[in-house]
Amino acid sequence: MTAAPTLRPVRAGRSDYAELSSRIRAAGLLERRTGYYVAKYSLTWLVFAAGWLAFAVIGASWWQLVTAAVLGVLSTQIAFLGHDAGHKQVARTRRGSYLLGLLHGNLAVGLSFGWWLDKHNRHHAHPNHAELDPDVAPAGPLIFFPEDGAGRRGLFGWLTRHQAVVFFPLLLLEGLNLHVASLQALRSGTIRARWLETGLLAVHLAAFVAAPLLVLTPWQALAFIAVHQAVFGFYMGCSFAPNHKGMPPLTEAEEKDYLRRQVLTARNVRGGRFVDLLLGGLNYQIEHHLFPSMPRPNLRRARPLVAAFCADHGIRYAETGLLASYGLVLGHLHTVGAEAGP
Repeated sequence: MTAAPTLRPVRAGRSDYAELSSRIRAAGLLERRTGYYVAKYSLTWLVFAAGWLAFAVIGASWWQLVTAAVLGVLSTQIAFLGHDAGHKQVARTRRGSYLLGLLHGNLAVGLSFGWWLDKHNRHHAHPNHAELDPDVAPAGPLIFFPEDGAGRRGLFGWLTRHQAVVFFPLLLLEGLNLHVASLQALRSGTIRARWLETGLLAVHLAAFVAAPLLVLTPWQALAFIAVHQAVFGFYMGCSFAPNHKGMPPLTEAEEKDYLRRQVLTARNVRGGRFVDLLLGGLNYQIEHHLFPSMPRPNLRRARPLVAAFCADHGIRYAETGLLASYGLVLGHLHTVGAEAGP
């Protein structure tokens, strides 16, 4: 087991983030982990291919709904690899990162990498900011700030007031929502390499629809696609939900300070190696937001260094268990929904 890096004394005259960054760099935690990623990508793709091979071997059977669920989980793991590539954790060049993003986003998962990258970069720049973070913009019936619920009536109003109850069921539709958002972004013409991305999405869609129709009966094929997308969306939503939702708003001074803006709006999730795998490293959300290009396996090593630094500087470092994190999210959604009600 690799020992955690030790803290060095703070030098006067340096910003807090500059000092923390120098410690992180001195510990080698921003260096590439080529061997790790070669093994990680190879193993994930091998298991993903094995899932589709099992699909072909099983043939027309309602047991394929189990295969669909497994492939939904594996598709999310593939998406995590695209996330790492998008943050330049894997390849040394921008071109290499972009090509990996297209492979894992557009072709394998069916999401526009260009759309996601723009959206995700804006989120990283100002997490949990009501106006600047697209991840906390009103999403259907879900709102994250009471003022966003003003004037909602009818079914939407009811869903907003009960958003804590419907949150997990709605995540079953998150996969569809992500696909639709990708297509809308490509139609808008704001994505670079628009036609390349559209072509790759078309290949993904054709293969993903054709495979079930060729192997299964029509009703089995429809159920297979529905289960796969439901599991994919649910898993994706559950992976990102604990990270920022429900964190206290920042003061103006905190918003202007990069280190505090990233630490105070994020929440880590404890749980060991299993949670690391389950959440694709997103459980180290604080370290990831402070150092987005840090390779995923280094986040665990950076955690004690960052936590100790925050303790020394009186900066709140939020960390909780996985189930407790969902409780905090649901509690926030309940409070906001109740405040937004008529």
